[in-house]
Amino acid sequence: MFTNVREQLRTTLDEITEAGLLKPERVITTPQSASVSVAGREVLNFCANNYLGLADHPAVVEAAKQALDRWGFGMASVRFICGTQEVHKELEARLSEFLGMEDTVLYSSCFDANGGVFETLLDEQDAVISDALNHASIIDGIRLSKARRLRYANRDMAELEARLKEASDARRRLVVTDGVFSMDGYVAPLAEICDLADRYDAMVMADDSHAVGFVGPTGRGTPELHGVTDRVDIITGTLGKALGGASGGYVSARKEICDLLRQRSRPYLFSNSLAPVIASASLRILDLLETSSEARERLRANTGRFRDQMARAGFDILPGDHPIVPVMIGDAAAAGAMAERLLDLGIYVIGFSYPVVPHGKARIRVQLSAAHTTDDVDRAVKAFVQARG
Repeated sequence: MFTNVREQLRTTLDEITEAGLLKPERVITTPQSASVSVAGREVLNFCANNYLGLADHPAVVEAAKQALDRWGFGMASVRFICGTQEVHKELEARLSEFLGMEDTVLYSSCFDANGGVFETLLDEQDAVISDALNHASIIDGIRLSKARRLRYANRDMAELEARLKEASDARRRLVVTDGVFSMDGYVAPLAEICDLADRYDAMVMADDSHAVGFVGPTGRGTPELHGVTDRVDIITGTLGKALGGASGGYVSARKEICDLLRQRSRPYLFSNSLAPVIASASLRILDLLETSSEARERLRANTGRFRDQMARAGFDILPGDHPIVPVMIGDAAAAGAMAERLLDLGIYVIGFSYPVVPHGKARIRVQLSAAHTTDDVDRAVKAFVQARG
């Protein structure tokens, strides 16, 4: 049987390659940092989600080493059997306090967190209203529920209101949005979303994976940025980006929502507990975030510097002030080729194309980090100019 399937799969892979959509995995032989070793050469890394430069921070590494001695390597269990240690409960409490929410539930990833919310809270009596550019994990999570599904154009409040009116007969209405849209760096208008949700008696959920740690005055994400922390019912997020870059995710929400997730959320009930070394190191990361703004300020400065210089150089970059800076290319093959030229020039970036972004919207998504120096930023801009030819 597989002989026929093998040929079909090879044909599909050949089509992906010919279209310039192949996504090779380059092997990094150093710790994640502002510069990494790829294929035996050191390059500046401008494609990691290491926003605050904490992936190899000495204090975080030391906390992880101590945690291995204190808590061991893994739990070998799910939470409700014998997979809950004090460190898990402490991290949940700290995240709740940091985000200004009533409770938090840890997951093995934010993908799992988003996969476990909708089918737990919503059924055929309910409606979920989702931004058209929401992350794949939200889309997949919604598909698992029996709720009526409605969609509104990206950040289009008029269309959101129309969808809320359509869902007026539902028992529960949930509006879900990315806090920051990862392919564009655009920030969701959470204050306006909350206003509409109040008007039409809906709950609000935000996936703040690309915001928590550095967006907002104290890094508490898009709800803090827009002053609506007390009006957002559910926040999902990851420990795998600004908060150390390892793995793990969470749902921070109203207490009753978290209580029900612990009883009914399948990714929570049937997945091993978050590794204690990650939970413990994450507590150290929260200490760093709450005692210093230096990394956030450096990240903002690097972002502004790169955006300004790229605009002056005539590149088509999407507007904003987020450290995700999409350099628009258009053609998928051209984006991939430019990323290869940049790697030759010592700048590690990736070309993004369909199905990650729409056809004709290929781009190189540059991600700034607090770990970058001003010289790193300037060198990246010069390389882009040189790669353009």
